[in-house]
Amino acid sequence: MKVEEFTKVLGSNFYAGVPDSQLKALCNYLIFKYGVNGKNHIIAANEGNAVGLAAGYHLATGKVPVVYMQNSGEGNVVNPVASLLNDKVYGIPCIFVIGWRGEPGVHDEPQHIFQGEITCKLLDIMDIQYMVISNETSLEEIAQKMEYFKLLLKEGKQVAFVVKKGALSFEEKLCFKNNYSMLREDIIKHIVNVSKEDAIISTTGKASRELFEIREANKQGHGYDFLTVGSMGHSSSIALEIAIQKPNKKIWIIDGDGAVLMHMGSMAVLAANKPRNIVHIVINNCSHETVGGQPTVMGNASLVKIAEGCGYPYVVCVNSFAELDLALEKAIVLNDLCFIEVKCAIGARDNLGRPTTTAKENKNYFMKSL
Repeated sequence: MKVEEFTKVLGSNFYAGVPDSQLKALCNYLIFKYGVNGKNHIIAANEGNAVGLAAGYHLATGKVPVVYMQNSGEGNVVNPVASLLNDKVYGIPCIFVIGWRGEPGVHDEPQHIFQGEITCKLLDIMDIQYMVISNETSLEEIAQKMEYFKLLLKEGKQVAFVVKKGALSFEEKLCFKNNYSMLREDIIKHIVNVSKEDAIISTTGKASRELFEIREANKQGHGYDFLTVGSMGHSSSIALEIAIQKPNKKIWIIDGDGAVLMHMGSMAVLAANKPRNIVHIVINNCSHETVGGQPTVMGNASLVKIAEGCGYPYVVCVNSFAELDLALEKAIVLNDLCFIEVKCAIGARDNLGRPTTTAKENKNYFMKSL
């Protein structure tokens, strides 16, 4: 189904959300039509942020907003849905469009399996009626369901469309790029070279996949790394408590700009605890690359100023491998909490694989190494 036809049936003039590969057609269409930040469309920091934006839109206009997200984001919307939108509170109508990763019976990565099983159950718990759409669902079926949904929306309720893989299409091809030159995989290689046998906590998405393949190529095994394959935005929190419990162990965090943005408050908590054994590296390509390359707002914000404001003792931004190597060597010598922002190009190998060990095997290797 063409995404243009789908959005016409929804009938909304405002969308907010977090990009998802399952909803790539919708995300790219919204960027193509509206851009990324403005009156009709905002790419949010996280899914709860998107719900807040949607509530503001309704309060200002009286109209119905749309919030889009991967099903992994349902957890981030439970609070604002239950304590703000729900008809027992303010009764703010909203249409959710949810990409269904980990759909039962469809092979997917381990972080999506349980989330996929409970996707519709969470909607039931939040009293959100929904329709599942696939590539076999007709526009007439959606239009008919939308007529019923409109009655619920008028009552201040929320509704949802759960979107299976391939259900939506968009013919225009968007190319996302920035002006930086270093590739993330090469950046991670430099980090691995200096970290030696220290522990690395890597963020979700392609960064962890690249780290895994670098270890494979180096024949180093995988005990030094904890791959945060899901739970976007929480790598630094995981690393903080490991660092506190293992004060004599150097901990390196490989983070991404989208992940940091999603739960930026964790930077303040990390800096307040002042672990001297953490090097927090944010590879900033200003995009949600793993799900399609859609932009984040981190090209407009200063990560180093944010880190300084949070209280990181040593903060630096680098834009070349020479600068990166100097920063990494200094982080080792300083023996203090360090923050390194690395400006990075968008792009990864077409043949980039996925971890061949299970999540539990990764956990056990890592804990044994610690």
